[in-house]
Amino acid sequence: MRKSSAKTAAARSERRSASPRPQLLGSFDRELAQARDQARKRRDCPLWKNATQTVFGEGARATSIMLIGEQPGDQEDLNGRPFVGPAGRVLDRALRDAGIERGATYVTNAVKHFKFEPRGKRCIHKKPTDMEIAACRQWLERELAIVDPAVVVALGATAARAVFNRPTAVGRTRGRVIPAAEARTFANADVLVTVHPSYLLRAPSEDRQAHYQQFVADLKLLKRYV
Repeated sequence: MRKSSAKTAAARSERRSASPRPQLLGSFDRELAQARDQARKRRDCPLWKNATQTVFGEGARATSIMLIGEQPGDQEDLNGRPFVGPAGRVLDRALRDAGIERGATYVTNAVKHFKFEPRGKRCIHKKPTDMEIAACRQWLERELAIVDPAVVVALGATAARAVFNRPTAVGRTRGRVIPAAEARTFANADVLVTVHPSYLLRAPSEDRQAHYQQFVADLKLLKRYV
């Protein structure tokens, strides 16, 4: 949880009024830039009111792996990029330990705005509702159509909820890649369900390494797609 400040508030205000990113070259970049710009202008749920900006996904043009998290956090909200905060650093390290470079994947979130509750000088993370997940589904579908991954990785229960369109227990589904025909999701791809990296940050210190190694073991199942 990050303390708010006048400087942070000013940074959020400045980024809200900033012009959209310039359109990039290439079909993949054009389609992604167009989807990002359209998402920035939509008001399908109220989360945009307090967020600094829409945080869309990013990653490699030709990749078989899409990683889906829950929502942007405080650092992502300020920077406009997914997984650049503490959880992102855990994810980057775990991917490297699994033999996968983040730059060879596409990373996004089920919900595109930071949901939080101001509490004193802090911004307290709040879990997205089913309505908010559903409102952002169109953008996740656009990303899936553009990237066309062979496997999607649902990082945590919210991402699994978005992918399967129903409540999905992480503990019951993690540890194996579910073939597309069995998963039967709108992603039309194989699915791997695992924990969100922020789970590792919250784990008791004496258990953290064991949880981390299990997370890496899950990610190693993606090696066949690299």
